Amino acid sequence: MAFSNALVLGLFLAINMALPTLATVYTVGDTSGWAIGADYSTWTSAKTFAVGDSLVFNYGAGHTVDEVKESDYKSCTTGNSINTDSSGATTIALKTAGTHYFICAVPGHCAGGMKLAVTVKAGKATAPSATPSSGNGSPSDSNTPTTTTTRPNSSSASSLSPIVAMVIVSCISYYVLRLV
Repeated sequence: MAFSNALVLGLFLAINMALPTLATVYTVGDTSGWAIGADYSTWTSAKTFAVGDSLVFNYGAGHTVDEVKESDYKSCTTGNSINTDSSGATTIALKTAGTHYFICAVPGHCAGGMKLAVTVKAGKATAPSATPSSGNGSPSDSNTPTTTTTRPNSSSASSLSPIVAMVIVSCISYYVLRLV
């Protein structure tokens, strides 16, 4: 009996350790979207971005989302983009730590405020759902993304960390098995 309890407890621990860390999906500019005149520095100031999170850019026709190098970001230089999209709904998976730079490549738009710098901290990679859905690595098929959060410092309500959840489920499983 003790062996079977230990085996079941071990299985619960293994399952809980395999649970992926959930990422946060940020809608750039919240309800304002990706637009001229928005203050993206203020928008990013209260957020902590981590590897595995995603940025969703919602915008109308006549705009682009271009990932660029820091020098192109600072000077609003277009033509050297790392990635570009103009679909109207672009999802960027933040796959590496460091600062990522985005601008609108339409003349005058970057200078008008359509530029975003996001500092990404190292973190655990997430489930594949955070990756872009089209061939060019940027756009998403969804025009109405939602914000899902697991870290208390992001846009919406907080929840337990996966490690805390794992410990709680494991303890409950252990005590339930002792009763059997």
